[in-house]
Amino acid sequence: MPRLSIVIVTYNSAGHIGGCLDSVTRHPPGVDHEIAIVDNASSDGTVDAVRQRWPAVRTIAAGGNTGFAKANNIGIRATSGELVLLLNPDTVVPPGALDALVATLDARPDAAIAGPRLVGAAGRGELSFGWMMSPLAELRQKLIGAAYGRQVPIVTGYADRLTRRAREVDWVSGACLLVRRADADAVGLMDERFFMYTEDVDFCASIRARGRAVLFAPAAEVTHLRGQSAASAPRATQAAYRRSQIAFYEKHHPRWAPVLRAYLRLLGRLPR
Repeated sequence: MPRLSIVIVTYNSAGHIGGCLDSVTRHPPGVDHEIAIVDNASSDGTVDAVRQRWPAVRTIAAGGNTGFAKANNIGIRATSGELVLLLNPDTVVPPGALDALVATLDARPDAAIAGPRLVGAAGRGELSFGWMMSPLAELRQKLIGAAYGRQVPIVTGYADRLTRRAREVDWVSGACLLVRRADADAVGLMDERFFMYTEDVDFCASIRARGRAVLFAPAAEVTHLRGQSAASAPRATQAAYRRSQIAFYEKHHPRWAPVLRAYLRLLGRLPR
């Protein structure tokens, strides 16, 4: 039985799944592992490409475009490792990164989740972790992220230091998230009301509610070619984000949900 199950959800990912699987299979983690692809009804030949180049990788059809949370749940249920790595297809995993992530959890029995330092193609760290999602936290994250993106010197230095300091956080990105299966099972896996976006924050919140820690582990570094999927359908992606955002506030901050809806309606961004 493998100790580590790697679950990758794909949707029209033929353009970048190769880089992801090459990085994982050419320099595999030291622990026994399995890899499962859960495909959300891709129409670009993603599944055929995987089956031809990586016959040892298991491919699972989700039965439609089921969304990120549900597809990950399908993958978790179909695998058996005591540790589960949720990995985006637009990532590249350097040698040793997954071993460092596993070692982080092994060193902290009180922790259920660990996430690596995600870096973009240019090597700049992403703010792939943060405080519990709330109006103030979202504003703070967006302001820091915007200034960091524009390379404002003071903010750039501050944000870079943030991405290099190991600590407990409220959430880490689902683009690369290692979780103990027992903890994932204890919270009922991911909440499937979130089609895309915020499901990782919600998942980490459920884990923390049980008294378990979430760790940011910059000793493990993974490249994230962020935004490739979103770029192909920006309007649909934005609508999906807003629907998930509303669902998140209705679940965690119900008093703020009507305010959020009114704000989005005023901006003309309230999804159907």
